[in-house]
This record gives sequence, C-alpha cells and structure tokens, in this order.
Amino acid sequence: MVIPATLQLATLIATSHASGLQRLTSQLIGLHPPQTASAVLTYTHGLVWSGPDQWLLIARQREGFSDLLRLLSDEVAVSDQSHARAAMCVSGPRAREVLAKGAMIDLHPKVFPVGATALTSFAHIGVQLWRRQDGADGPVFEILVPRSMTGSYWSWFAASAAEFGCRVALPRS
Repeated sequence: MVIPATLQLATLIATSHASGLQRLTSQLIGLHPPQTASAVLTYTHGLVWSGPDQWLLIARQREGFSDLLRLLSDEVAVSDQSHARAAMCVSGPRAREVLAKGAMIDLHPKVFPVGATALTSFAHIGVQLWRRQDGADGPVFEILVPRSMTGSYWSWFAASAAEFGCRVALPRS
C-alpha cells in the first residue's frame, strides 16, 4: 500500500537554543521528540528519530503544515522534505520476509518492535523505515525512499515480493 499523497514531511534539527522543542511539539501536535531510535505516532502526526538531535516530522494532511513548520522554526532548523521522499506502507503476514531480503538490519520483532525506526539501506538504496502498530494481517512498516530512487526501489520490492506470491500494485485513485 502506498501512503497517501497528502503526507507531509520535514526534517527537524535541534540548534543550541532548542530547549523549548518538547514543550512546543507537545502543545502543537501532542507528541514529544523521541531521544532514541523510535517513532511516536498518532493518527494525524508523528515524530521519528533520525539521529542525535534530529527528527522527521510527519503530518498526514497538508492543511496547517506550513504554519506548523513556521512555529517550529523558532526552536529548530526546519527543512520541508515532502517532495524529496516517496513513502510506502508495507503490511501483511509476509511483509517482514519480503523486506528482510534487502534489509541491512534485523527486522525480527524482538529486535525491531513496534515503534522502532532505522536509517538503513535496501538493495543499496538509503531508506528510513519504522514499524507501526501491527494490523489485522500482520506487521506494518512505513518506508521513506529518496524520490530519485523510487523506481529502483519499486523494482527491487516487486521482484522480492513476487517470490512470496505477492502482487505489488499501486492503488487506483
């Protein structure tokens, strides 16, 4: 499943005066930036750890995103990434097996539980992924790929999924 085009993304990087970031994100989106390799997500927003003092801000709708970035820019360096990355959601009983074919990390649930995130590569393509709450049909992973590498990633993913009898298709809008 591909994540809707309304998904908005921004990189947040703490500066020396970022002491109010936790207060501000709590007030604006109800979340605190994680201090370890994890993702905190609600239905509308998310903060995904991307390194020391760095996070990926996720908004699942366009409305109000520019205003949110403007307000956060008083505390952190902000860079809108909405058009720089393609997003994909992978779920199902064999999702972990498909992703494990190209992952440079262990995706076993004891090592990569719900809420875990990683910056890694699949088939030599740098990605950021995190694990969401499991769905009715198994684990759920969200993956961000540089937009310029989407075709290569999609080809690798479709070929990897085919081994397990999966058919990869874009949803019709």
